Amino acid sequence: MATLLYRLGRGSFRRRKLVLVAWLVLLVALGGGALAFKGQTTSDFSLPGTESQHALDALAREFPEASGATGTIVVAAPEGDTLADPQLTAAVRGLVEEASTLPGVVGAVDPFTAKALTPDGRYALIQVQFADRADEVTEAQRSAYEESGADAKAAGLRVEHGGEVMSSPPEVGSTEAIGVAVALVVLLITFGSLVAAGMTMLNALIGVGAGMAGLYALSSVFELNSTAPILALMLGLAVGIDYSLFITSRHRQHLAEGVEPEEAAARSVGTAGSAVVFAGITVIIALAGLAVVNIPFLTAMGLAAAGTVAVAVLVAVTLLPAFLGFAGMKVLPRKLRGTAGHRAPAAKEGFGFRWARLVIRLRIPVVVVGIVGLGLLALPATDMRLSLPDSSTAAEGSPERKAADLISEGFGPGFTGRLALVVSSDSPEQTVKAVQTVTQALQGTPNLLAITPPNLSPDKRTALLGIIPKDGPTAASTETLVHDVRLKTDGITPAEVSLTGQTAIGIDVSEKLSNALPVYLALVVGLSVLLLMLVFRSILVPLKAAGGFLLTVGATFGITVWIFQEGHLADLVGVSTPGPLVSFLPILLIGILFGLAMDYEVFLVSRMREDYVHGAGPQEATISGMGHGARVVTAAALIMTSVFAGFVLIDDPTIKAVGFALALGVAVDAFIVRMTIVPAVISLFGRSAWWLPRWLDRLLPNVDIEGEKLRVQLHEQSAEKVLVNA
Repeated sequence: MATLLYRLGRGSFRRRKLVLVAWLVLLVALGGGALAFKGQTTSDFSLPGTESQHALDALAREFPEASGATGTIVVAAPEGDTLADPQLTAAVRGLVEEASTLPGVVGAVDPFTAKALTPDGRYALIQVQFADRADEVTEAQRSAYEESGADAKAAGLRVEHGGEVMSSPPEVGSTEAIGVAVALVVLLITFGSLVAAGMTMLNALIGVGAGMAGLYALSSVFELNSTAPILALMLGLAVGIDYSLFITSRHRQHLAEGVEPEEAAARSVGTAGSAVVFAGITVIIALAGLAVVNIPFLTAMGLAAAGTVAVAVLVAVTLLPAFLGFAGMKVLPRKLRGTAGHRAPAAKEGFGFRWARLVIRLRIPVVVVGIVGLGLLALPATDMRLSLPDSSTAAEGSPERKAADLISEGFGPGFTGRLALVVSSDSPEQTVKAVQTVTQALQGTPNLLAITPPNLSPDKRTALLGIIPKDGPTAASTETLVHDVRLKTDGITPAEVSLTGQTAIGIDVSEKLSNALPVYLALVVGLSVLLLMLVFRSILVPLKAAGGFLLTVGATFGITVWIFQEGHLADLVGVSTPGPLVSFLPILLIGILFGLAMDYEVFLVSRMREDYVHGAGPQEATISGMGHGARVVTAAALIMTSVFAGFVLIDDPTIKAVGFALALGVAVDAFIVRMTIVPAVISLFGRSAWWLPRWLDRLLPNVDIEGEKLRVQLHEQSAEKVLVNA
């Protein structure tokens, strides 16, 4: 692989104008495709094969009038008044009529007729039924719904609009630019050259632009969850900058040693580029592996992010060497441009060498404290709870959050997460009888507040009952209620009975993801051991890497639960309502952190193995690997942490939690695990770290990540030139 990439890097350097034009043309073409074919993202978390999804499918088939998105308008009379006041009653009924005529609305229910009033008569709920699903409702329809009720407000009522229809895709604003700005500052400090820093950043931005444009161009063909593009942007930016950083750093090193720019670029792509390709492949495999969970929206998220990573790798090994050709010696600091290769650098060791010696000298305390400390940080993860986002956890100040808070204030939190019980049979008589049987069976169920009267389909064969929990949609008691209702209604009547609603769907998705988490974790850990065994020709190093990855994941889960679920220090990250983590966060975090952890592992440990193979002792090789790699890994980790942390500033709680967990995970893995625990453990292993049975060595293919074959080839070519010149 290194030899192939060496030729690719040299070719891109020589034909840099053609390569740049090709990428710019591709970027424009993809941008045009995105504008022409961009489809709607969806907030639908469907899960085929579950009872909740089966009930939704039955509603769409048997009772289409009730299968679309629902809106809930909550009205409240002024303090001291009630809605029984004739003027306020007229205002509420006027709002009902207005809502019934809104575009896309099938009808609205009068709260006085449905008795959707609080006992004190101050609050009322107006149920609004839309014809289409929430992700199919247009912005114009949603705006008209949100702007309704001006006359009711003028009459003195407080009016808030909530419900499924108010769910809209999270928006990426200017706050993420802060992470990019921090990344640029880190690049400037690392390189000491504005040209090198700007070129590296521009290369990454072109890659992420092409990846995102391609993703949106395909969004009309493949259904994308609203979170998928933001995740793709987040990951594409981070790895794009990091991959360019690795190759540019190696190129500068070759230039400082006196290698000609073209040869330096070719060697950099052949060696550091090999590590980039390997790291990219691991991230892509891990993200694409999310498909094994068999949840459509999660598969789409994983493939979308994997696509942007693939583009970042391609840009790094093709466009970057072209940029290096345009930059020439300007990628070096000004003071080094005229002296590169003419004299040996001063014998000055950087911080990486001093840190490695300190870690090795204190390796036993470092290993013990590191493992025990990360283990303690992981303890809160034992109480981790998962759920899908709902209106009660929406950003504070958003319309859906205001409506949810007002509903909770007047009716109780259970009304923000009502469940829907679907009863259907072959005849109206059988359906009526089944409704009576089910209603009687559910009386006295713990955590059940009320059962609303049935709403019948036109043919009277399907009934829809509202199940109101006592607590909110993310409460543990509501999850218990879902299981109790399903248990009590299973098989008690010949009619088909199934429970659905956004709350039930969220519980089903969370449970499926929780069950899949151990399997996916085992798959990722097993994959890491296999891949690193191929790279390092070792048994202990891959096992150590997998153990370090588990420590990273555990500590990241623990701290994220401690802040986002339990609410400690929540104000520091802008979490207004602590609660369960979003269902797909753990499994997504494992997939992404796996690839990033392998990235840093390869970059640090490959130099250790290289020096050991060339005759250095185990301790000297460990110190050398850390000394030469610490600066770049530190810069890469700071950049990636900054980019991810920029997304913490987004108001959407789902994106905030994902950004925080990824930023924290990268920081823990890079600084605590890879740069502290790893050298300590490898120094403890000594020569055993690089042991591999001969029979296994013969069976494993040689992927040549370190470019060993390339170095031999270059040495032979150099020897031939010397003979020819002689």
